[in-house]
Amino acid sequence: MEHPESATVLVVDDSDAKRYLLVRWLTRAGLTVVEADSGTAALERVGQGDIDLVVLDVRLGDMSGFEVAEQIKSRPTLAAIPVIHVSAHAVDVADRAQGLTRGADAYLAEPIEPDELVATAHAVLRYYRARRQAETLAVGLTRLAETTVAVNSARTLTELLTAAALGAAEIFGSGAVVAADTVTAGSSAGDRLVAAVNGPTGPPVVREWPAVATIVPVGALVHSDPREQWPQLDWPGDEVAVGTARLRDDRPPLHVAVPAAVLRDQADVLRLLVQAVAAAVEAQRTYDEEHRIALTLQRSLLPQRIPKVPGYDLAVRYVPASAQTEVGGDFYELTMIDGKLLAAIGDVTGHSLYAATVMAELRHAVRAYAVEGHQPAALLALTDRLLRKLLPGELATICVLMLDPATGRIRLANAGHLPPVLVVDGKATFVEHPAPLLGIDAPRPGDLDLVLPPGGTLVLYTDGLIERRTHDIDHGLAALAVAAVDVGPDLEAYADHLLALATPPVGDDIAVVALHRR
Repeated sequence: MEHPESATVLVVDDSDAKRYLLVRWLTRAGLTVVEADSGTAALERVGQGDIDLVVLDVRLGDMSGFEVAEQIKSRPTLAAIPVIHVSAHAVDVADRAQGLTRGADAYLAEPIEPDELVATAHAVLRYYRARRQAETLAVGLTRLAETTVAVNSARTLTELLTAAALGAAEIFGSGAVVAADTVTAGSSAGDRLVAAVNGPTGPPVVREWPAVATIVPVGALVHSDPREQWPQLDWPGDEVAVGTARLRDDRPPLHVAVPAAVLRDQADVLRLLVQAVAAAVEAQRTYDEEHRIALTLQRSLLPQRIPKVPGYDLAVRYVPASAQTEVGGDFYELTMIDGKLLAAIGDVTGHSLYAATVMAELRHAVRAYAVEGHQPAALLALTDRLLRKLLPGELATICVLMLDPATGRIRLANAGHLPPVLVVDGKATFVEHPAPLLGIDAPRPGDLDLVLPPGGTLVLYTDGLIERRTHDIDHGLAALAVAAVDVGPDLEAYADHLLALATPPVGDDIAVVALHRR
């Protein structure tokens, strides 16, 4: 809380002698005093700011003190400033009632004792400071709530720290620095970043942060640091107010640095802010760890290497859904069996560990039936029966083909999956072979025979590549047909070119298999 001597009082009286006395008494009490000799001058001076109290004579030459008080209280930015009326003439009950009704916080009738004036000034200043602190706290908590929503909505640590720095600058009306270290102990996974912003409207800057190992207890605390410890901003004083939070012993702390003046009356808001940001960073860290684990598990269920096929280039891509931490059901297969290339792509409904286990069972079943010598249509019929017997109620789509590398002859069977794209001589066509999904007991067609000629390219893919919430599937298929014809000499670059159809954030898993006959 501010001390009384730091308050600035405006004394308004058109009598030089009376104004002199009031100024002298208040100055001797340790208050800073400025003067005005008319109502107009008083309103102008109050509008300039930095006035904590107005001592106002009721009778002025240009307007009454009642009118001056009323105008001060009518302005939202000035309404909290206390006003003390003083008068040697308007001293009866009606005058006092009018003064208090029209905005005065106290009313003193002359003759006024110096001690009474000073005591009244200190009393209304206490109320003024309490009200100002309450209003500041209310505004700060409102902005804190908005910042909490923003940091918890962030998708990346960079977005999170940017939102936190901007929020801190808005809450405290100053520059702010937010630093976080999410690197896991004993691992290189994670980030060390610091976000700095010069003010509520300043552009945030995010950089790598050379985090310094410090011993910080679990919990949240607010303290002062030398300004040199936070060189990201040019601070107004020699010290900086820092809120630090550490949620667990095995987690590094998070820091929010703001000007030292915040410690005077907003230390609690700073503590709440750093706790909220630390919780959001921890949630982000947990999400990233789960996502990495899910992706590692997903990739472990897919082929670990692509076979070398003389005369052919092969490229695969797998991209997990951006909004999911769970493993998905998309899969692909590429393996050589008895001199033939087995290629398959499929999708099990759902995103979960269970969906991934179903996917793994289907992939291994396809491989096993292929090793037994079954052709694609028979292979899918057996896989369908296996799924219905062992996992009733589960559904999956799959497209399987066997390629003879020597001739380019392909035998293909589909089970409700999207049609492959065949690109020959700069023209893309979809290889249609309608059939029911796996898991549905229905008649299935035999194999479809086709040839992949020299220079031809065949693309298998899952629905995540082409489906969008804002467009129907035909729109995605048409876009794929246009993109697929642009086959360059580098099939890896071609696979990346196809992935560009899926603009982030990716809403579903994507698997792509591209075969090119040289």
